[in-house]
Amino acid sequence: MSRQDTALKYYNEQSEALKLRAESGIELYRKGDLKITVKSDSPLPENITIEAEQQNHEFKFGANIFMLDEFENEEKNAIYREKFADIFNLATVPFYWSDLEPEQGKPRFAKDSPKIYRRPAPDLCVEYCKEKGIEPKCHCLNYDSFTPLWTRDRTVYENKAMLEKRFREIAERYAKDIPSFEVTNETLQNGNTKFFYEDDFLEWSYRMADRYFPNNRLIINDYNIWFPENYTNRHAYFMQIERLLRNGITHLDSIGMQFHSFFPLESEPRMANQRYNPTTLYKLMDLYAKLGLAEQITEMTIPAYGGDEENEYVQAELIKNVYTTFFSHPSMEAVIYWNLVDGYAAFAPQGDMTAGENKYYGGLMRFDMTEKPAYKTLHKLIHEDWHTSATVSANNGNATIRGFYGDYKLTVHAGDKTIPVDTRISKDAKNYLTINI
Repeated sequence: MSRQDTALKYYNEQSEALKLRAESGIELYRKGDLKITVKSDSPLPENITIEAEQQNHEFKFGANIFMLDEFENEEKNAIYREKFADIFNLATVPFYWSDLEPEQGKPRFAKDSPKIYRRPAPDLCVEYCKEKGIEPKCHCLNYDSFTPLWTRDRTVYENKAMLEKRFREIAERYAKDIPSFEVTNETLQNGNTKFFYEDDFLEWSYRMADRYFPNNRLIINDYNIWFPENYTNRHAYFMQIERLLRNGITHLDSIGMQFHSFFPLESEPRMANQRYNPTTLYKLMDLYAKLGLAEQITEMTIPAYGGDEENEYVQAELIKNVYTTFFSHPSMEAVIYWNLVDGYAAFAPQGDMTAGENKYYGGLMRFDMTEKPAYKTLHKLIHEDWHTSATVSANNGNATIRGFYGDYKLTVHAGDKTIPVDTRISKDAKNYLTINI
């Protein structure tokens, strides 16, 4: 059997059922009606038309921005800056403590900080995001697997004091510019500090985050949850979140779910039932929706396993399918791809496609910065298939525009007048607009 037959097996088998749930979910949960009333002190013109052009999505489509100005030449840096902004409205900014503050008391916040590969300074990332209208996101405040050497072999009291200082410094510098912060990450794995093994590690982290980031979105994040045996309320991650809520953690906004398909090609026929099966994906999202929090796919890698035509085609088809599944679920608020470009992933030298995460060919672009089918497919989904461009006529000054939630530019044509209006259709608003001409 070809890779197309095995990797796409469950999406092909469930195409009609998937289409029904996905299409209805997208229509119900990703779109809304904007009610428009046109008013005037004088009689309204007979013919009033309103053009609506979507500018941005309320739903967040993102990627990590770890390669911002990190390439080996300025040509690649320029292409990356262009291609990232052309497709994404969210960027995951690296706040790994071990690389942000390798020397105690000397954090690398500033643009001119000493470079560390795949760890651009937060100031640089935030500046780029502001320039491009992209929302930055912090990854991560308390990720114990990436703590500096100088935090280890300290007492629990010392670990907490160091962490509070870190939270405070990050809040003072970035709380106004970065809306959302991952508080903890991968706590189902081993840690480096004594504090990690204390019973109050999670509760303390979220209470401290609430103290310093009271107006920001707070996110929990973890890995290795997309397995059928985990799709019950007895899975450790589910119980971890449930315990936080039960223990009075009221400031927790989103459940982060990593979706890295880091497994060898020969395992894909077996793993497809777990990763590329819409029935199982919906089942897990439905389960976590019971906790009453929003959900995010915080890190996604879909491997191509090679640069040939068939492998790149399968990667693109898988991306189309899983993005459609995630986008259609009411609890999901963001899908964040991981590496934009092949050859610059973790745990491998640049361009070595046999090592580390490079070997999966999981980027949306090739090492030479050309677009893979995966990039073009995702771009089409976000900016064409899930994009609203409409023209409606007003009846007695009233009109309705149904569109994807997001920012819009309206152009009202009324008699000899043309009035531009910026507005928003939001799932959290009543979406009424009055325009005076």
